[in-house]
Amino acid sequence: MKFLHVADIHLGCRRYNLEERTKDFFRAWYDVITSHAIPNKIDFMLIAGDFFDRRNIDPQAMNHAIAGLEILKEAGIPVVAIEGNHDQRDAISDHSWMRSLSGWGFIKLLEPTRDEEGHLALVPWDEEERTGSYIDIKDARIIGSHWYGASATAAIPILADALRNARSEGRFNILMLHTDVEGQTNRPIPAVPVAKLKELKELIGYVALGHTHKRFDLDGWAFNPGSLEPTSIDEYKEERGAFLVEVDDEHNIKAEHISEYVQRPFQRLSFDVSGAEDAETVYSGVMEMIEREARKHDANDEQPAPIIEINLRGQLGFKNSLLPINRMRDEAREKTNALHVMVRNQSVPVEYAVAAGMDAQAPRHERERRIIEDLIARDNRYKHRAHEIAELVIEAKRQALSNEQPDKILELIAQKIQHSDAKEKASAAATGNEHAPTAAALNALERNALTTVTSDQ
Repeated sequence: MKFLHVADIHLGCRRYNLEERTKDFFRAWYDVITSHAIPNKIDFMLIAGDFFDRRNIDPQAMNHAIAGLEILKEAGIPVVAIEGNHDQRDAISDHSWMRSLSGWGFIKLLEPTRDEEGHLALVPWDEEERTGSYIDIKDARIIGSHWYGASATAAIPILADALRNARSEGRFNILMLHTDVEGQTNRPIPAVPVAKLKELKELIGYVALGHTHKRFDLDGWAFNPGSLEPTSIDEYKEERGAFLVEVDDEHNIKAEHISEYVQRPFQRLSFDVSGAEDAETVYSGVMEMIEREARKHDANDEQPAPIIEINLRGQLGFKNSLLPINRMRDEAREKTNALHVMVRNQSVPVEYAVAAGMDAQAPRHERERRIIEDLIARDNRYKHRAHEIAELVIEAKRQALSNEQPDKILELIAQKIQHSDAKEKASAAATGNEHAPTAAALNALERNALTTVTSDQ
């Protein structure tokens, strides 16, 4: 038995307001079918959610879907699918475009249902009604599930109870599940713990995952192929594609990850603006980097032209508005023949740089002190006393968070400021500096710094 497992195709996805990007997702989908599904004579294809990029798709996205599905249908290859969070029905409708495709005979959309008592139930596929929760194809029983979102972890035991009644003892049981898995995401979002997912291992021989846009597998049992195309440049380094799976008579799995199909190349470049005297210096440096590092596209190249992102980082010694962003973008595109070039200014004007260059792994109290000192040091009048004043701010904050009486905190501040002011006046008299800070000025400075640090909690 042989099948192809894909997910997160996102037909209709339009990024950077480029029509060409919607075609990229179609080309990837179409090429996977013509280059891998048909030549390998698979017994069926699995789409583990997010076939479309959104619920309300445009006609072109539907044309792209049917163009591929018709090839599979003509080849006699059944397509079994579940809905992901992007293509499920909305709250005011009982229908979705995935249900339409199922009703028209292009796919077999598997969905759990509810029994008379309202409990999750898995029912066999009804070919006449074009509905059901599981279907038998060749030696496999394929079972579909819902998009559970943040409640996926809580849903696993409920799903397990339903699987015990729906699975087949004599067949290779496959579960299709659209969810994030803990340890495989780069975002602080709820995800199913691996240990919780493995509670299904005694019931299921292969878990066909979707939703996370990168390839991974768990113990050669649960597989996530990744999206066919990156939906944003943040995903460009992730491995993605499809799984071509063979299962022998003893139900041993051989899963080959496939990424050889048409994909749009992406490139992310970074330029440090620190130390640049003016905007022209930044422009020249970026252009030199483009010549040296950027991916060039030849008009005769069969591969798609790249999308390039240029990030400006570091401390900028002049106003952001002086940077020739549009000029850099246009020149970079002309030099590379890229489909699209983005220039993102993530630099920080030097007067706003706080704790620049400090180790992000430094203890919190060190980072806090450094931030306060840098905020105080912005004003040249207090620059040489930044450490001393920062200590006062931190102590005042500590007492405030310990519910110390306000008058006690004010007394501390007054004493420290008076002592510091006396020292400063003595120093000013010795050096002839007539611009020593007054106690009122230091008081105002302390309040500003204290407000900034407190808001950071």
